[in-house]
Amino acid sequence: MKYKGTLIVVKDCAQALKFYHDMFGLKLLKDNDGNMELTEGLYLQQAEYWEKFTNKSITARSNSTELYFEEADIEAFVEKLQKLYPKTEFVNRLMTHSWGQRVVRFYDPDGNLIEVGTPV
Repeated sequence: MKYKGTLIVVKDCAQALKFYHDMFGLKLLKDNDGNMELTEGLYLQQAEYWEKFTNKSITARSNSTELYFEEADIEAFVEKLQKLYPKTEFVNRLMTHSWGQRVVRFYDPDGNLIEVGTPV
């Protein structure tokens, strides 16, 4: 068995692809009409398909999982995020943990939790 990646549910795959490309440089590998595979093992699935396949509704901002990225120039990342996506909802603004790592947490446009931290 091989772990392939993480699937997140989104309202619109094209808009989510733009966000993840703009902010993290991820690129589209496969587009299966509402199911996209991106670089770095991230998969996007349209909410309508998820709900049809699973018979379950989505709870945005559930805070039960997060996507984690590392970025050395975190100040520039936060500036870019605020410039390109000014309506971003932050969980916590840029902060420093007791072990010295700087992090920011926010929701993507679909309510999926993201953490970006400096390398540890």
